[in-house]
Amino acid sequence: DRILFGRSSKGLEALKWMDARAVAELVRHEHPQIIAIVLAYLDADQSADILAQFPEWLRADVVMRIATLDGIQPTALHELDEVIEKQFTGKTGALKTSIIGGVKTAANILNFMDSSQEAALVEQIRKVDENLGTKIQDLMFVFDDLADIDDRSMQEVLRAVPSERLLLAMKGADETVREKIYKNMSQRAAEMLKDDLEAKGPVRLSEVEAAQKEILAIVRKMAEAGTIQLGGKGEEFV
Repeated sequence: DRILFGRSSKGLEALKWMDARAVAELVRHEHPQIIAIVLAYLDADQSADILAQFPEWLRADVVMRIATLDGIQPTALHELDEVIEKQFTGKTGALKTSIIGGVKTAANILNFMDSSQEAALVEQIRKVDENLGTKIQDLMFVFDDLADIDDRSMQEVLRAVPSERLLLAMKGADETVREKIYKNMSQRAAEMLKDDLEAKGPVRLSEVEAAQKEILAIVRKMAEAGTIQLGGKGEEFV
Protein backbone atom coordinates (compact mmCIF):
# COMPACT_ATOMS: atom_id res chain seq x y z
CA ASP A 1 0.00 0.00 0.00
CA ARG A 2 3.04 2.25 -0.13
CA ILE A 3 5.22 3.51 -2.94
CA LEU A 4 8.98 3.70 -2.98
CA PHE A 5 10.11 7.17 -3.99
CA GLY A 6 13.21 9.31 -3.83
CA ARG A 7 13.69 11.95 -1.16
CA SER A 8 16.61 13.32 -3.16
CA SER A 9 14.57 13.59 -6.37
CA LYS A 10 15.71 17.02 -7.53
CA GLY A 11 13.03 17.50 -10.18
CA LEU A 12 10.19 16.71 -7.81
CA GLU A 13 11.84 18.74 -5.04
CA ALA A 14 11.65 21.80 -7.32
CA LEU A 15 7.84 21.51 -7.33
CA LYS A 16 7.78 22.15 -3.57
CA TRP A 17 8.86 25.74 -4.22
CA MET A 18 6.20 26.41 -6.84
CA ASP A 19 2.76 27.96 -6.44
CA ALA A 20 -0.06 25.39 -6.34
CA ARG A 21 -1.65 26.77 -9.52
CA ALA A 22 1.66 26.53 -11.38
CA VAL A 23 2.14 22.89 -10.36
CA ALA A 24 -1.48 22.08 -11.27
CA GLU A 25 -0.97 23.62 -14.70
CA LEU A 26 2.25 21.64 -15.16
CA VAL A 27 0.67 18.25 -14.40
CA ARG A 28 -3.03 18.64 -15.24
CA HIS A 29 -2.66 17.00 -18.66
CA GLU A 30 -0.61 14.07 -17.35
CA HIS A 31 -2.16 10.66 -16.68
CA PRO A 32 -3.98 10.63 -13.29
CA GLN A 33 -1.51 8.01 -12.03
CA ILE A 34 1.38 10.41 -12.66
CA ILE A 35 -0.51 13.19 -10.88
CA ALA A 36 -1.14 10.83 -7.94
CA ILE A 37 2.56 9.99 -7.64
CA VAL A 38 3.54 13.67 -7.72
CA LEU A 39 0.95 14.66 -5.07
CA ALA A 40 1.92 11.72 -2.86
CA TYR A 41 5.50 12.99 -2.91
CA LEU A 42 4.67 16.60 -2.00
CA ASP A 43 3.59 17.83 1.45
CA ALA A 44 -0.10 17.26 2.21
CA ASP A 45 -1.02 20.95 2.50
CA GLN A 46 0.55 21.79 -0.88
CA SER A 47 -1.05 18.72 -2.48
CA ALA A 48 -4.46 19.79 -1.16
CA ASP A 49 -4.05 23.23 -2.76
CA ILE A 50 -3.00 21.64 -6.06
CA LEU A 51 -5.87 19.14 -5.94
CA ALA A 52 -8.35 21.99 -5.44
CA GLN A 53 -7.34 23.35 -8.87
CA PHE A 54 -8.59 20.23 -10.67
CA PRO A 55 -12.18 19.42 -11.73
CA GLU A 56 -14.14 17.23 -9.30
CA TRP A 57 -13.98 14.07 -11.41
CA LEU A 58 -10.19 14.28 -11.55
CA ARG A 59 -9.85 14.98 -7.81
CA ALA A 60 -11.64 11.77 -6.86
CA ASP A 61 -9.67 9.71 -9.38
CA VAL A 62 -6.34 11.07 -8.14
CA VAL A 63 -7.14 10.59 -4.42
CA MET A 64 -8.19 6.99 -5.01
CA ARG A 65 -4.94 6.36 -6.88
CA ILE A 66 -2.93 7.90 -4.03
CA ALA A 67 -4.73 5.70 -1.51
CA THR A 68 -4.03 2.54 -3.51
CA LEU A 69 -0.43 3.20 -4.64
CA ASP A 70 1.33 -0.15 -4.38
CA GLY A 71 4.64 0.28 -6.17
CA ILE A 72 6.24 1.55 -9.34
CA GLN A 73 9.19 0.41 -11.44
CA PRO A 74 12.46 2.20 -10.51
CA THR A 75 13.06 3.07 -14.19
CA ALA A 76 9.69 4.83 -14.33
CA LEU A 77 10.61 6.77 -11.19
CA HIS A 78 13.85 7.95 -12.74
CA GLU A 79 12.12 8.94 -15.96
CA LEU A 80 9.46 10.96 -14.11
CA ASP A 81 12.02 12.74 -11.96
CA GLU A 82 14.29 13.48 -14.91
CA VAL A 83 11.46 14.87 -17.05
CA ILE A 84 10.47 17.29 -14.29
CA GLU A 85 14.04 18.15 -13.32
CA LYS A 86 15.14 18.95 -16.86
CA GLN A 87 12.44 21.62 -16.99
CA PHE A 88 14.23 23.42 -14.16
CA THR A 89 17.92 22.52 -14.21
CA GLY A 90 18.72 20.28 -17.15
CA LYS A 91 20.40 17.87 -14.72
CA THR A 92 19.53 14.52 -13.21
CA GLY A 93 19.75 13.37 -9.60
CA ALA A 94 20.08 10.09 -7.76
CA LEU A 95 16.98 8.52 -6.26
CA LYS A 96 17.00 7.11 -2.76
CA THR A 97 14.00 5.07 -1.71
CA SER A 98 11.52 6.18 0.92
CA ILE A 99 7.97 5.11 1.64
CA ILE A 100 5.06 7.37 0.70
CA GLY A 101 1.53 6.96 -0.58
CA GLY A 102 -1.34 4.89 0.73
CA VAL A 103 -4.58 5.59 2.56
CA LYS A 104 -2.93 7.71 5.26
CA THR A 105 -1.39 10.03 2.66
CA ALA A 106 -4.76 10.44 0.93
CA ALA A 107 -6.45 11.21 4.27
CA ASN A 108 -3.77 13.78 5.17
CA ILE A 109 -4.28 15.60 1.87
CA LEU A 110 -8.07 15.69 2.29
CA ASN A 111 -7.63 17.11 5.80
CA PHE A 112 -6.16 20.27 4.26
CA MET A 113 -9.02 20.84 1.80
CA ASP A 114 -12.12 22.97 2.32
CA SER A 115 -14.82 21.06 4.22
CA SER A 116 -17.24 21.13 1.27
CA GLN A 117 -14.61 19.80 -1.16
CA GLU A 118 -13.46 17.23 1.39
CA ALA A 119 -16.98 15.87 1.96
CA ALA A 120 -17.76 15.76 -1.77
CA LEU A 121 -14.54 13.87 -2.51
CA VAL A 122 -15.13 11.25 0.19
CA GLU A 123 -18.69 10.76 -1.08
CA GLN A 124 -17.46 10.31 -4.67
CA ILE A 125 -14.86 7.78 -3.57
CA ARG A 126 -17.40 5.83 -1.50
CA LYS A 127 -19.66 5.55 -4.55
CA VAL A 128 -16.84 3.90 -6.48
CA ASP A 129 -15.26 1.92 -3.64
CA GLU A 130 -17.15 2.07 -0.34
CA ASN A 131 -14.48 0.17 1.57
CA LEU A 132 -11.68 2.49 0.42
CA GLY A 133 -13.79 5.56 1.16
CA THR A 134 -14.43 4.29 4.68
CA LYS A 135 -10.73 3.61 5.26
CA ILE A 136 -9.82 7.14 4.17
CA GLN A 137 -12.55 8.70 6.31
CA ASP A 138 -11.46 6.67 9.35
CA LEU A 139 -7.96 8.15 9.10
CA MET A 140 -9.13 11.74 8.73
CA PHE A 141 -8.84 13.96 11.80
CA VAL A 142 -11.46 16.69 12.04
CA PHE A 143 -11.94 19.54 14.52
CA ASP A 144 -14.55 17.71 16.58
CA ASP A 145 -12.03 14.89 17.16
CA LEU A 146 -10.13 17.26 19.46
CA ALA A 147 -12.62 16.18 22.13
CA ASP A 148 -10.89 12.77 22.16
CA ILE A 149 -7.30 13.85 22.83
CA ASP A 150 -5.87 13.60 26.36
CA ASP A 151 -5.79 16.63 28.65
CA ARG A 152 -2.00 17.08 28.54
CA SER A 153 -2.07 17.14 24.75
CA MET A 154 -4.95 19.62 24.73
CA GLN A 155 -3.00 21.92 27.03
CA GLU A 156 -0.01 21.78 24.66
CA VAL A 157 -2.29 22.60 21.74
CA LEU A 158 -3.82 25.58 23.54
CA ARG A 159 -0.34 26.96 24.22
CA ALA A 160 0.54 26.72 20.53
CA VAL A 161 -2.66 28.13 19.01
CA PRO A 162 -3.15 31.93 18.66
CA SER A 163 -6.08 33.04 20.85
CA GLU A 164 -7.85 34.92 18.06
CA ARG A 165 -7.81 31.81 15.81
CA LEU A 166 -9.13 29.66 18.66
CA LEU A 167 -11.98 32.09 19.28
CA LEU A 168 -12.98 32.04 15.62
CA ALA A 169 -12.69 28.24 15.35
CA MET A 170 -14.88 27.71 18.41
CA LYS A 171 -17.77 29.62 16.84
CA GLY A 172 -18.50 26.46 14.86
CA ALA A 173 -17.27 23.87 17.37
CA ASP A 174 -19.32 21.07 18.86
CA GLU A 175 -20.24 21.55 22.53
CA THR A 176 -18.08 18.56 23.57
CA VAL A 177 -15.03 20.24 22.00
CA ARG A 178 -15.81 23.51 23.74
CA GLU A 179 -16.08 21.78 27.10
CA LYS A 180 -12.80 19.94 26.48
CA ILE A 181 -11.09 23.27 25.78
CA TYR A 182 -12.60 25.04 28.80
CA LYS A 183 -11.59 22.11 31.03
CA ASN A 184 -7.94 22.55 30.07
CA MET A 185 -7.81 26.29 30.72
CA SER A 186 -7.63 28.19 33.96
CA GLN A 187 -11.07 29.16 35.25
CA ARG A 188 -10.37 32.83 34.50
CA ALA A 189 -9.20 32.11 30.94
CA ALA A 190 -12.21 29.87 30.28
CA GLU A 191 -14.63 32.53 31.52
CA MET A 192 -12.96 35.17 29.35
CA LEU A 193 -13.20 32.91 26.30
CA LYS A 194 -16.89 32.23 26.97
CA ASP A 195 -17.55 35.97 27.28
CA ASP A 196 -15.66 36.65 24.04
CA LEU A 197 -17.69 33.99 22.23
CA GLU A 198 -20.96 35.48 23.43
CA ALA A 199 -19.86 38.99 22.49
CA LYS A 200 -18.60 38.06 19.03
CA GLY A 201 -21.19 38.66 16.34
CA PRO A 202 -22.01 36.42 13.37
CA VAL A 203 -19.01 35.29 11.30
CA ARG A 204 -18.75 33.64 7.91
CA LEU A 205 -18.72 29.85 7.94
CA SER A 206 -15.72 29.93 5.59
CA GLU A 207 -13.77 31.97 8.16
CA VAL A 208 -14.63 29.51 10.93
CA GLU A 209 -13.58 26.54 8.80
CA ALA A 210 -10.33 28.27 7.81
CA ALA A 211 -9.47 28.85 11.49
CA GLN A 212 -10.28 25.22 12.30
CA LYS A 213 -8.07 24.00 9.45
CA GLU A 214 -5.19 26.17 10.71
CA ILE A 215 -5.52 24.69 14.19
CA LEU A 216 -5.71 21.16 12.81
CA ALA A 217 -2.52 21.79 10.82
CA ILE A 218 -0.77 22.83 14.05
CA VAL A 219 -2.17 19.76 15.82
CA ARG A 220 -0.96 17.37 13.10
CA LYS A 221 2.53 18.88 13.10
CA MET A 222 2.71 18.56 16.89
CA ALA A 223 1.57 14.93 16.67
CA GLU A 224 4.12 14.13 13.98
CA ALA A 225 6.85 15.71 16.13
CA GLY A 226 5.74 13.59 19.10
CA THR A 227 4.77 16.64 21.18
CA ILE A 228 1.20 15.37 21.60
CA GLN A 229 -0.75 12.15 21.18
CA LEU A 230 -3.94 12.03 19.14
CA GLY A 231 -6.72 9.81 20.42
CA GLY A 232 -9.41 7.90 18.54
CA LYS A 233 -9.08 8.05 14.75
CA GLY A 234 -6.27 10.56 14.98
CA GLU A 235 -3.92 8.00 16.52
CA GLU A 236 -3.06 6.94 12.97
CA PHE A 237 -1.27 10.27 12.44
CA VAL A 238 1.24 9.81 15.28
